[in-house]
Amino acid sequence: MNNYDLSNLKVVLVEKQPLMRRLMRDVLNNLGVTRIEEATGLAGAYDLFMVANPDLIITDWAPLLDGIEFVHKVRNDEKSPNPFIPIIVVTAFSELKHVCIARDAGMTEYLCKPISAKMVYLRICSVIEKESMFIRNREF
Repeated sequence: MNNYDLSNLKVVLVEKQPLMRRLMRDVLNNLGVTRIEEATGLAGAYDLFMVANPDLIITDWAPLLDGIEFVHKVRNDEKSPNPFIPIIVVTAFSELKHVCIARDAGMTEYLCKPISAKMVYLRICSVIEKESMFIRNREF
């Protein structure tokens, strides 16, 4: 496993639940990430994304927060400042159909809850090491 310096990474974290948001922030801080902007809902998340100029988005996907809608908007909105930004979807949905839905929306990495610092780090490493290809097509 590589040992990346994440101290310059700027993250937008989208999570409705305060406890989970704090846990993720603490994990990111322990990994060296200190520039974390937080949003608790989709409208605030997109507004934050528009002004924060992040390097990475980590978004929840849960019944009360549709992270997939957010991913879709980041990828497809004409006003999106960076439609190719890496996005890690964090969710309790672990079935293959959910992974496919997130993939088709444009997620970069998928992380199932419960999370661990190691798994968060591995997803960030994957984002760093693997360049994602994006294809725009009206039928897909």
